Amino acid sequence: QVQLVESGGGLVQAGGSLRLSCAASGRTFSTYTMGWFRQAPGREREFVASILWSGRITSYGDSVKGRFTISRDNAKNTGYLQMNSLKPEDTAVYYCAAALYGSGIRESAGQYNFWGQGTQVTVSS
Repeated sequence: QVQLVESGGGLVQAGGSLRLSCAASGRTFSTYTMGWFRQAPGREREFVASILWSGRITSYGDSVKGRFTISRDNAKNTGYLQMNSLKPEDTAVYYCAAALYGSGIRESAGQYNFWGQGTQVTVSS
């Protein structure tokens, strides 16, 4: 079992930055891939970023490449999503997730086993 708690969301103006955190507990954090997804009202959940257990390999959705950075600190059992140059279209609830089985980067929501409750990010124009 894994418990995930996101924090760091809020209201920011376009062009601004936010840093989301995902605090994990339960199974050893350094043994699984972690990902971030987002969901805006009326839209499907969208892949944002994924990071391998070691932190050495990352992957990003096309809409956030070059603006967002995913990272993790296995000693602190915490993952991060640094979001820069935010746009109004980034407005969504952001979720962190854990993929406990298999190996490698995961870009599909169905590949993740545990999810946090989400944190709201609102970008004003």
